[in-house]
Amino acid sequence: MKFRGKIVDIGCIHHFTRVIGTLSKLIKSCVLRITPGNWYFILAEKLANGGIQIWCELPQGHFFDEYAMEGVSKEANEIYLEVAPDNIVKALKTASNAKWIKIKLTKKHVPCLTFEIDQPTLSSHSRTVVHDVPVSVIPRRLWEDYEEPGLPHFDVSIAMPQMKLLKNMIDKMKNLSNHMVLSANQNGEMKLSVETDMAAVSTHFRDLINPSTLDQVPSSHDSSPERLKDPNEFSKARIDIRKFAQFLSGQLVNPTKVICNIVHNKVVHFLLLNEDVSLQYFMPVVAS
Repeated sequence: MKFRGKIVDIGCIHHFTRVIGTLSKLIKSCVLRITPGNWYFILAEKLANGGIQIWCELPQGHFFDEYAMEGVSKEANEIYLEVAPDNIVKALKTASNAKWIKIKLTKKHVPCLTFEIDQPTLSSHSRTVVHDVPVSVIPRRLWEDYEEPGLPHFDVSIAMPQMKLLKNMIDKMKNLSNHMVLSANQNGEMKLSVETDMAAVSTHFRDLINPSTLDQVPSSHDSSPERLKDPNEFSKARIDIRKFAQFLSGQLVNPTKVICNIVHNKVVHFLLLNEDVSLQYFMPVVAS
């Protein structure tokens, strides 16, 4: 296995750093899948056991000026590595003004992603800082555990309100309860509700956009019978409010769109989109 890449554009370096920073706020460890066309960051916990799933896709052509790899074989030309995103963030702290970043898969005492960062100096001499980020190689027999999650028939798809506004509301609501009910319909309405023995708090958003699933969500189920229901009927999901707050507070990529998809009383799927990064976040429901 071999990998070598180089990022030169300072805007791409900053964007790459923000993406990894977002992931580091959401998860402690994940799998990095390297293919000829993309980098994927994957968390594949079992939803049925209350875990979350994350699928973040970075097209390499949007970030890397140089990119070369060899997978485990010609037939399986991919590399799977377990890595802690926070360790990459620490390595990139010295890259804010970098001339370039080189990333290599190396073998030290353990396998590593080695980051070479060329920093500007006042003289004509260059200064290169090297960071070794330990990784674990995922064997071929386990790759199927990290396939892209299949998407169910969504009962509702709706564009989220402004993330900063949501975060401020959820930060207050999480002091009242550990859980909240997120509900929405196909008429542009969304509700966030918290209920305790002492109080009930609900926030209602109107005039939101219901995107076409076919246009916005990577699913082919847009014509499913489940979607042909009363557009005013709400679909809901009871979720862990602290996980939702963590998701909202971790967004550093400034997405152009955030789509919320709900399967009634089963799962919530968030899709963050911008021109070169997509992030899918699956959150299970909590039994009432």
